Amino acid sequence: MRFAPLGEEGQRRLRSSSVLVCGCGALGSVIADQLVRAGVGRVRIVDRDFLERDNLHRQILFDERDVAEELPKAVAAARRLRQINSEIEIEAEVADVTVANIARLAARVDAIVDGTDNFETRYLLNDYAVANNVPWVFGGCVGAEGQMLAILPGETACLSCLLPEPPPAELQPTCETAGVIGPIVATIAALQSAEALKILSGHREAVSRRLAVVDLWSNQLRTIGISRATGEPRCRTCVERDFPWLDGRRGAAAIALCGRNAVQLASSGGEPTSLAQLAAKLAAVGKVFANPYLLRLEVEKYRITVFADGRAIVGGTDDVAEARVVHARYVGG
Repeated sequence: MRFAPLGEEGQRRLRSSSVLVCGCGALGSVIADQLVRAGVGRVRIVDRDFLERDNLHRQILFDERDVAEELPKAVAAARRLRQINSEIEIEAEVADVTVANIARLAARVDAIVDGTDNFETRYLLNDYAVANNVPWVFGGCVGAEGQMLAILPGETACLSCLLPEPPPAELQPTCETAGVIGPIVATIAALQSAEALKILSGHREAVSRRLAVVDLWSNQLRTIGISRATGEPRCRTCVERDFPWLDGRRGAAAIALCGRNAVQLASSGGEPTSLAQLAAKLAAVGKVFANPYLLRLEVEKYRITVFADGRAIVGGTDDVAEARVVHARYVGG
């Protein structure tokens, strides 16, 4: 409150605000930590993944106990954050962000902050945010490089203005191919958190209208002006009001996970999976572990994790076709 641009009124606005942190891995864990400590009144965390030991060098909310308990990241994050600030509301959602659930997950939030690791989800967030006039903050990093852009629908450029199409996957470095160092995660997440605090406290005039690009290894920090694509070609999203990711015309049911040698297979959308029944079915096949949130089967060279919502992550391959075969072989339809 002693920081004059924020003041008591800004702090009160933070206390009455609500934010969706989409993804709680490297970026998302830092973002969630910053916003909870700042006193944002309701923080909803959604993440589709579970913890592994090699997450710990960059995902600051977690420790070896969380890994040993094999918890989903959203659950482990919420447990830790409630110990940090018990006066606010923290919601954990173990889910993949999809066309089917984005409206529910983003309901009644004042801003969305990007902690994801793939452009498919980011374009879905961008479509939803622009269509519903919800500010959101894009961020991404790999190696020692990162980018951040705050998006105020109707005022600033959106993600589609910056990148009309997702970058070709084969041309993009990933955490698995290029690695990532903790300091760039902390830097980009700090920039994202600062923009989110400006939005949530009612200071949209202070929000940056420029793309921030940081390379910590070469010690370069620059900002680039990004204008709304109102000329030719016009932005599909914020000018033409076309939302192919939000209405399901774009997007895949399977996606290779960044830095994981693993593929996520989407749920069929039917009834929730009975993990207990599945564990009994697979007990004779390989090593099975289950808790209320997920089931894990280790068989051959694969590690298959099935969540209660029907999603599965097949570890041991980054080939979507191979992952589908392995899932069908052991889990079935």
